[in-house]
Amino acid sequence: MVFDPEDSMELIRRGSVEIIDKNELKDKLSRKKCLRVKAGFDPTAPDLHLGHTVLIQKLKHFQDLGHKVIFLIGDFTGMIGDPSGKSETRKKLTREQVIQNAETYKRQIFKILDPAKTELVFNSAWMDKFRAADFIDLCSRYTVARMMERDDFEKRYKENQPIAIHEFLYPLVQGYDSVVLEADVELGGTDQKFNLLMGRVMQREYGQEPQVIITMPILEGTDGVQKMSKSLGNYIGIEEPSADMFGKLMSISDDLMWRYYELLSDRDMQEILQMKEDVEKGALHPKTCKEELAQEITSRFYGPEAAYSERENFNQVFAKHNLPRDIKELNVQGCDNKRLVDILWESGLCPSRGEARRLCKQNAVGLHEGKKLTDPEQVLVVGEHVLKVGKKRFLKVIVS
Repeated sequence: MVFDPEDSMELIRRGSVEIIDKNELKDKLSRKKCLRVKAGFDPTAPDLHLGHTVLIQKLKHFQDLGHKVIFLIGDFTGMIGDPSGKSETRKKLTREQVIQNAETYKRQIFKILDPAKTELVFNSAWMDKFRAADFIDLCSRYTVARMMERDDFEKRYKENQPIAIHEFLYPLVQGYDSVVLEADVELGGTDQKFNLLMGRVMQREYGQEPQVIITMPILEGTDGVQKMSKSLGNYIGIEEPSADMFGKLMSISDDLMWRYYELLSDRDMQEILQMKEDVEKGALHPKTCKEELAQEITSRFYGPEAAYSERENFNQVFAKHNLPRDIKELNVQGCDNKRLVDILWESGLCPSRGEARRLCKQNAVGLHEGKKLTDPEQVLVVGEHVLKVGKKRFLKVIVS
């Protein structure tokens, strides 16, 4: 199917922050039936969250329009470390760490992208073959003065913070990746603009038509304030349990919900805008919209049946204040004098005893009826107890 360039532009523009250059993109769309669309991901962490999928979702848009997506895993650049937005030199990863993380990326991305329309590449395939002379040639194509125009480098220089020479190589190598892959378009977050522009520079240097760059916004986490990040605890991992994924999506604010719809949903924007208008008029409850969003995203990673089940279960637990249908049970002998901290850890409700103690002290552990259990050393008496950890985790403990 051949799409009209104007129709294509409408979908491509959705959620994007900047397109450099729109006229160049329209020209490419009119001249080429199949563009080569590149996005690079350094495997610096073992898993992806919904923040990462903003770019992947835009790649899917290009696939839906009939274009070829190049998913570049930066196993070589990952060992350098992207200096974007960093106030100090990043710690370099080992080749073993990078390879291990890259394997998880390969498994995760095809939950969104069509494997038949995706070219999966590693930049070590060509960068490992680089000789010293090749690096000298690459470095000769850009100046230190231009490199120091970069905001993070300039700031670190003025504050007398060290800048390692190898950090200059990162944007050069990313730009050279576009040369090797003959990219027509490259996507990246707003914090990647300098690196993306380097691709245009390098392609001109090597006699190629420069790529169009599209920057995408950085998705806010569940707190609605800071960018989604595992270290900040405001992330939604794409491989965490379906119940947690659904529950976290239901926890976001009504305002943030519309941003998630625009950047993560497959729904048509006109439909989303109509839903928003109906909510503002009072004709549609925002909770219903949020459930639709949570069900769509959960279905993407776990299938429609699981997503529907989580929606039903969520409403049973939170809206009706009942217990989940599939609540886990644990039988304990009273003579064993099992402490609360042991029960939370052994049942898998908490990943460690330390985490169990922390949650108790934070008033995050209690009985389903409402009583808080703040003493992790407490021993439960004979009988049935329904423990609640946080808002979503339950355990029936039978002490006999």
